Amino acid sequence: MSLYSIFNVAGSGMAAQSLRLNTVASNLANAESVSGTPEGAYRAREPLFAAVHAQQQSGGKDAGTAQGVQVLGITESQAAIPQRYEPGNPLANADGYVYASNVNPVDELVNMISASRSYQNNVEVMNSAKQLMLKTLTLGQ
Repeated sequence: MSLYSIFNVAGSGMAAQSLRLNTVASNLANAESVSGTPEGAYRAREPLFAAVHAQQQSGGKDAGTAQGVQVLGITESQAAIPQRYEPGNPLANADGYVYASNVNPVDELVNMISASRSYQNNVEVMNSAKQLMLKTLTLGQ
């Protein structure tokens, strides 16, 4: 793996963690939202990632090694939507129930910390690779 491909791997990891942080922010912003129907309630979202591998047909020593992260999409949680009895709420249905989002704020905060640390680790990888390249340039002096 060359030093240049390290930047590609770390850069794709940073982009993936940035998307993950944006998804967490969206979930936390909608954690207390309510709706009059279970279908209208906000469902927690989570990104799906996959490793990108080098082409297998190249036959070289790098075939099959990880080359970065790819975002496959964003899924919605299938957890149950909680309902609360709030007959005074303008969004309440005929029975007086409103449907809350299925976002768990504690889980989202854990995801936020994890994504932030992963992002910081990728920044450190890029900085280390940059320092190694700069040191390599000064070897002949």
